[in-house]
Amino acid sequence: MSGKVLGSVQKPLEYANILAIPSIEDSSVKFAITESDGSFKLGLSQNQNYKITVSYLGYKSQTIEITTKEEDLVKNFGLEDNPDQLDEITLNYTPPISVKKDTITYNVDSFKTGEERKLRDLLKKLPGVEVDRAGNVTVMGKKVTKVLVEGKTFFTGNSKLAVNNIPADAVDKIEILDNYNEVAMLKNLQDSEDMAMNIKLKEDKKKFAFGDVEVGAGIKERYLIHPNLFYYSPKTTVNFIGDLNNQGIKSFAFKDYLEFEGGFGKLMQDTNSYFSLYNSDFAQYLNNQDYTANTNQFGALNIRQSINNKTDLSGYIISSKSKTETQSNTLNEYLNFNEPFIEDRTTTNRINNFFTIGKITVDYDPSFDEDFAYNSFVKLTNNDANGLISTINPSQNNDINTLTDIKSLNLKQNISYSRKLSKDHTATLEATYNFQNDKPITEWLTNQQILQGLIPLEEDDVYSILQTKRSNSHNANAIVKDYWVLNNFYHLYTTFGVNVAFTNFENQDVQQLSNGSINNFNAAGFGNDFAYNFIDTFVGLEYKFQIGIATFKPMLYYHFYNWNTRQFNERFNNRKALLLPQFTTKVEFNNSEKLNFRYKLNARFPSINRLANNFVLSSFNNVFRGDTTLENQLYHTASLSYYKFSLFKNLNFNVNTSFNKRVETLKSVTQLQGIDQFTTQTLFDLPEHSWNLSSRLSKKIKKIKYNISARVGYSDFYQIVNDQTNLNISKNISSTLSIETSFKKHPNIEVGYTKDFNNYKFLGGENNFENDRFFAILEYDFLDNFIFKADYSYDAYANKSANILNTFDTANASLFYQVEDSPWGFEINVTNLFDVTFKQQNSFNSFLISDSKTFILPRIVMFKVAYKF
Repeated sequence: MSGKVLGSVQKPLEYANILAIPSIEDSSVKFAITESDGSFKLGLSQNQNYKITVSYLGYKSQTIEITTKEEDLVKNFGLEDNPDQLDEITLNYTPPISVKKDTITYNVDSFKTGEERKLRDLLKKLPGVEVDRAGNVTVMGKKVTKVLVEGKTFFTGNSKLAVNNIPADAVDKIEILDNYNEVAMLKNLQDSEDMAMNIKLKEDKKKFAFGDVEVGAGIKERYLIHPNLFYYSPKTTVNFIGDLNNQGIKSFAFKDYLEFEGGFGKLMQDTNSYFSLYNSDFAQYLNNQDYTANTNQFGALNIRQSINNKTDLSGYIISSKSKTETQSNTLNEYLNFNEPFIEDRTTTNRINNFFTIGKITVDYDPSFDEDFAYNSFVKLTNNDANGLISTINPSQNNDINTLTDIKSLNLKQNISYSRKLSKDHTATLEATYNFQNDKPITEWLTNQQILQGLIPLEEDDVYSILQTKRSNSHNANAIVKDYWVLNNFYHLYTTFGVNVAFTNFENQDVQQLSNGSINNFNAAGFGNDFAYNFIDTFVGLEYKFQIGIATFKPMLYYHFYNWNTRQFNERFNNRKALLLPQFTTKVEFNNSEKLNFRYKLNARFPSINRLANNFVLSSFNNVFRGDTTLENQLYHTASLSYYKFSLFKNLNFNVNTSFNKRVETLKSVTQLQGIDQFTTQTLFDLPEHSWNLSSRLSKKIKKIKYNISARVGYSDFYQIVNDQTNLNISKNISSTLSIETSFKKHPNIEVGYTKDFNNYKFLGGENNFENDRFFAILEYDFLDNFIFKADYSYDAYANKSANILNTFDTANASLFYQVEDSPWGFEINVTNLFDVTFKQQNSFNSFLISDSKTFILPRIVMFKVAYKF
């Protein structure tokens, strides 16, 4: 069915809502939004009765009934003005879906079937909404980046905590807010691609405590306790999520941590912050997802209190304590050009990890023209580990025991202020102070000498090497920005900002001898007492203009850098000025088809550990030395993205490509002696390139959805090993085909196949890796009260160059029983059904190729009882 919606004097109405409600209960509701010329299309089933309702703000709604046949229908609608000019149009019934330009509202009762347990189960049944297994939500082909409950941020706004924990029966409506901005007055000024999801609660849940508790026990002393408690009232909100288990379920991962640091998108605008965060000891623990044993204790409390109608006070505290055991076996192929060789390395670790993260926020909004927010953030971590590394290689067979103890404190303060100065001018101020203090201690124990010729060991029965480090940093930044609206099509923005960092780094490497004496390595050039001060002052000019459906924004930022270092009594000072251009283009063909282009010239300065110019013991087989004279890296980045979503065709398509050209790069210079490495840094000026392309196409035909996705990656980079500089090339291709069903009264299944190719070329030859993966997911609601879920995957991994072939398959299954309207639920759950012992993967770096087996938890059988209140 197609046609147009016209208003008074035959004026086309853009964003009018057309709903088609079928008379058959099992059929899905269809809806469409009119384009700029008032046209619409609806995909309807043949030979079926529909009630068609057309509505638009300020006009009387119109409802007709139709019976479809095999031929297409054409129907135009003319809406009459509503003389009362109501703020909203009230129909005789509650529409399943309502669309008002940037806002889509779902009435979830129209899509419920009764067996939904959590919010994720409910979201999967809403038209245009997708939820992946990790808890990421996509609407109309666009990822939801913030979750609100009753208009207030739920914890950090990360979708994972919300979709996996909020009970489905507490939800009344779901609002999708496109181009979301927390500060309303900045909505059309700042370029926001954010999409928010606002959860509207049922009336009896708006001043009520609700939630659920899940308790489980299994063979071999397995257990699980998982409470979710929520309290909402107009002025007070309290959320608590707890988790205690030894199943290897981690409630807080690195992606969740990114949300606490501002989100991936914001961090990637400052790649220094992102890579520093990614390489931190805390992040390395969060990234680990595979264990041989694991116990987690997790608690998260979020409280929000409205002081008055202008001021909100909110805060959260998240605490986690875990005990983890890991094991991996790696074959390292060293590309040491003259004599390539293989190292067989086995690594085991027993890790105790504790962290607490807390945040307090004050929001003060005295009027639409003024907004103030203050945030205070603190993170405490204490990790210790006992590891054993066994290495077998041509030069030695050795066992090294590694003991680590890491204590860290991070304190961050942030204020942001926005004010509309006049009709044409809006100003913002954002300032942040960040304090970081780390105290890692590491001890290596072995009965053989290590790093011979690189560290000055004395003969002993057992070699005990102790390293102490201490680093602390004070970082502050402030940015003032003025938004000048010349007219609806031309804006001019000016920016002034400053970033300052004062950092200190100390380390000592010593040998503790059996007789109690100390062999200090300082005489051999070890030990640092290093200070690094860095100031970046910048001004920026942005010109934003619109031509037709395209918006352009060229930007120029002028940075003046001043930095100095001190190593003991030696000092080094430097200054530099750089002009860094940026450019963005956004083409909006319509509300469901957009094209974005971004370009940026980036400058990245080295961190303090790359500048400290005395030796540091990095691991049992690596010594590192920095270089005080290093300057900034310089690289170009460009990205192009396109997405299209069609409700009429049930089509979702997006493609993204990015290109990176490194003009000046901080490059590792490595000297290899067997597996032992001495590494330093140099500023490298030969260009290096990387290119990535990813795309996804999904098409739904009746009750079956077809998906195809692909990723292609290419990079060329130089390696400097043993005084030789050579170009390496890495290529990878991955593609996935899958289909999934969405029946209401039949089993639903998703099946798919993934093929991965990896090719790595280096001076000494070429390596090829392949992986074939088949997966299937089944969900079946039967006999009214039972829900059966299962997933299966089969991997065939091949290292073509080494003639290594491994296959492994994994499966999980659960059977859940709950009588409708009963608070009690019962579940039998099995993970790692086939009792697989390991996963396999490969990785590359400048001079070696690694083929790794990571060992995982055995089969776990659990019986769970859930109570909902």
